[in-house]
Amino acid sequence: MQNEANQLVDQYVPWKCSLSNRIMGAEDHASIQTNMADFEKVTGRFNGQFKTCAICGAICRMGESDDSILRLAKKSPPAMFTSTVSCILGFLKKCLVM
Repeated sequence: MQNEANQLVDQYVPWKCSLSNRIMGAEDHASIQTNMADFEKVTGRFNGQFKTCAICGAICRMGESDDSILRLAKKSPPAMFTSTVSCILGFLKKCLVM
């Protein structure tokens, strides 16, 4: 397939799990993707930047998605970690429904 600049591009680019580096196929409906927001340290406001994390369905089915997101957040800057911890309960509700 070609884009507007006549360069050859792939039609489908699969995601990779942020924790296990497994390729997540199109049929992996148990996989999740979340954005961890970055905040300014002084004002506490969202500065428009975020880190996208994808967790494969195998990790969600094992019940390890909450722990894996916390591990990924701890690798991030401190402001991003505190914002992730504050919203993790809402995220876990989505995982538990699946």
